[in-house]
Amino acid sequence: MRYCWILIFCLIQLQVNGQGTATVKQGEVVFRNVNVIPMDRERVLANQTVVVKDGKITYVGEAKNAKYGKAATLVEAKGKYLIPGLAEMHAHVPPIDNLEPMKEVLMLFAANGITTIRGMLGHPRHLELRSKINSGEILGPHFYTTGPSFSGQSVKTPEQAATMVRQQKAAGYNYLKLHPGLTLETFDAMASTAKEVNIPFVGHVSFDVGIWRAINAGYSSIDHLDGFIEGLVPGIDSMKQEQVGLFGMFVADKADTTRIPKLMQGLKAKNIWVVPTQALAERWFSPIPVEQFSKAPEMVYMAPEVRRNWANSKKNLQANPQYNAAKMKDYIQLRRKLILACQQNGVGLLLGCDAPQIFNVPGFSTHQELKYLVDAGLTPFQALQTGTVNVAKYLNQTENTGTIKVGAVSDLILLAGNPLQDITQTRRIEGVMLGNRWLPKTYLQQQLQKLKKQ
Repeated sequence: MRYCWILIFCLIQLQVNGQGTATVKQGEVVFRNVNVIPMDRERVLANQTVVVKDGKITYVGEAKNAKYGKAATLVEAKGKYLIPGLAEMHAHVPPIDNLEPMKEVLMLFAANGITTIRGMLGHPRHLELRSKINSGEILGPHFYTTGPSFSGQSVKTPEQAATMVRQQKAAGYNYLKLHPGLTLETFDAMASTAKEVNIPFVGHVSFDVGIWRAINAGYSSIDHLDGFIEGLVPGIDSMKQEQVGLFGMFVADKADTTRIPKLMQGLKAKNIWVVPTQALAERWFSPIPVEQFSKAPEMVYMAPEVRRNWANSKKNLQANPQYNAAKMKDYIQLRRKLILACQQNGVGLLLGCDAPQIFNVPGFSTHQELKYLVDAGLTPFQALQTGTVNVAKYLNQTENTGTIKVGAVSDLILLAGNPLQDITQTRRIEGVMLGNRWLPKTYLQQQLQKLKKQ
């Protein structure tokens, strides 16, 4: 699919900058007089002391009972809010041989409080990157990675599909990534082999496969709401992919919304998680003028050529004879309705926005995605769940991640305001705790300054 190749091109264009670590604080860190949003339920614990040591939270409570060493780093946090670190579950790290551009993307995520990412276009060097992050040699979010993608271009036969599954399982990738273009035969071979060797598959739903075959096959997560709208359109089997458009954008007006409950029931019954990447629709697909996004402050972190390519991609879409601005607004509203239906019907939602991608800058766009989830009808607390406790549940790590409690991993974000009242407060970052490393605001600003492209 065309946008996938644009993505690869954009990733390769990323420029390299240094990442000094002189002001990163390690060891014991103490947050004093901080308001804690633990995310175990919707509440704020006022004026708490939180102590972290060796990558774990060791104390949460009143200051008088807190114990810590004389060498501890003290963070005065009166009036500020502490939340668990966020996860970006549809991220992209450059699929190239050079680790340096990968570090740049990691820093953009980390500077925005993204402490866990799932890379969705794998490369052999991502396995090395994951190892170096785990050992502390490279500073970055916890990294889960798919292998190189299964698509109509990479997989031509069922035998090839099965072989690729076994190879990626043996190599140590966390997931298989599916791109468009798989046939029923290649998809079925991939799915059955993946179940046999126990490796989950995630991503797109190929047009020839369709949402119902995808649900029955047992995706771990379906991303982009891919196949959802097509599954609501009567007579979709008689249509060609070109007339349907990306993620069903050109046939959304034909969707029978009375089919949504059945779709939700299917997803929930198979425990399939959903990564909406609504930012793609709201920013790339929408009729909002290009300039509103191309001049956004965060675009300075993308190379000029990347920005031009993004602008051209949006202009080209809007110039498509099938593109209709009014219908596209309705399409975006339908996607919002599907997101809310997932929330209301117990279908697990995971935070993800597909960055870097058209007008989605790594890290920054994750916070924009939170706002789009609220626009779809989720409460700020529910939106925050998609990037914290929901991810912990998805990764089977609820005992030590996703919440602020003693014994949990100390992945934390210190905010200037309360995101439960206004979700955009997640963007007002005062510092990030990434495991055993405290990254204060001054350090983050320094690193972001280095990453500017103009």
